Amino acid sequence: MDLRKAGILVVDDDPDVLTAVKLLLKTEVHLVQTSRHPEELPAMLASPGIDLILLDMNFHSSIHTGNEGLFWLRKIKSLRPEVCVVMITAYGDIDLAVQCLKDGASDFIVKPWDNERMLSTIRETLRAKGNPVRQKNNIASDDQIIGKELLGESDIMQDIFLKISKVAPTDANILILGENGTGKDLIAKAIHQHSLRANKPYVKVDVGSLTESLFESELFGHEKGAFTDAREQRIGRFEMGSGGTLFLDEIGNIKLHQQARLLTALQNRYISRLGSSQQIPIDIRLICATNLPLHELADEKQFRKDLIYRINTVEIIVPPLRDRGNDIELLANHFCRQYSIKYLKGNITINRAAMDKLRRHHFPGNVRELQYAMERAVIMAESETLSAEDILFSPIEQNTPGSLPEAPMNLSEMEKQTILQAIDKHRGNITKAAEELGLTRTALYRRMNKYGI
Repeated sequence: MDLRKAGILVVDDDPDVLTAVKLLLKTEVHLVQTSRHPEELPAMLASPGIDLILLDMNFHSSIHTGNEGLFWLRKIKSLRPEVCVVMITAYGDIDLAVQCLKDGASDFIVKPWDNERMLSTIRETLRAKGNPVRQKNNIASDDQIIGKELLGESDIMQDIFLKISKVAPTDANILILGENGTGKDLIAKAIHQHSLRANKPYVKVDVGSLTESLFESELFGHEKGAFTDAREQRIGRFEMGSGGTLFLDEIGNIKLHQQARLLTALQNRYISRLGSSQQIPIDIRLICATNLPLHELADEKQFRKDLIYRINTVEIIVPPLRDRGNDIELLANHFCRQYSIKYLKGNITINRAAMDKLRRHHFPGNVRELQYAMERAVIMAESETLSAEDILFSPIEQNTPGSLPEAPMNLSEMEKQTILQAIDKHRGNITKAAEELGLTRTALYRRMNKYGI
């Protein structure tokens, strides 16, 4: 549908929002109507001429459910299912906005919006209205723009992909939460790749691994002679990422005084190199990640709440692999193809028994554990089909909740079990078992003798 022929209704209890949207749209569309009261929607929808509604997520109204946007969206769809609805939401309501998409909304716009992006969203929504196939496939297309590294067909991952596509073009600070091995770094990279800073630097820092003496030097840089061994001037990661994205991984592991220094830089938007009083402006989009749950991060004995608010404009919670259903099979096939090509193994596939074994496993190490298990299986494969016996899980994860044996094993017992598994897998072939374990035949024989194997 042509934007110039469209009738737009804007429903928001903020008069400033109504004024701003009306000024933006009055020269772009045929008709703009506004209302501060969603209760007027049934009456306004009774007359023709409304093609699209811009609907706020929250109102100070008689609907005290905490998600008024959902209530009024469903009301609109029951009265006029053909009318497109675009939700207007704040950063904190993005999860609710994603639910609105499932309940019939065409899209959502995050406050504060960019005028060109709002016009583009309205234009695309009206165009999709005239093309039902395109509208039906809208979420699938969001999956395509995420890229080849970040895979998932489960509903929970589709919600994350949609959230990435919406928050990436903004400059909102993002906090990514999730267990080790879930792919938090891939999500950070995807946000950068689909941001307006995509052609600028993407700088990653594992701040949890920085010693106290290196923390300030790495992040803010130093001047020659600022400390022992500072033989030359060095710029820090904030400067390296100027104009682009700075990804601080394992943010939950830094000390309180380091947090204070980081907070000052983020609030003031400038840094000073060690050994210098010169203030250097910074222009970065900040993404942080941690494996700590938010309630642990909010312990003020461990982490400053004012810093949490600063880095957590939007949070993305990455699910563990065990909660992603059929994604286990999707990822297993992906890694199998990837390593078959890498190691020149032809076209190795996974049989049903092997796949069932993968699906039953708890994966305490998440996607990273699955990736390593598939790489090892492909390397050691002796046929073009992986069987259940080819799938071995690392003993590293055996003491993680969900993977515990019936009785705890000490290191010696774990080593013995690993050797037994390797020998059993290769049907007593000591040479092949030793190769898999990374040992010489002599070293393996010594260990077998030690454990009475």
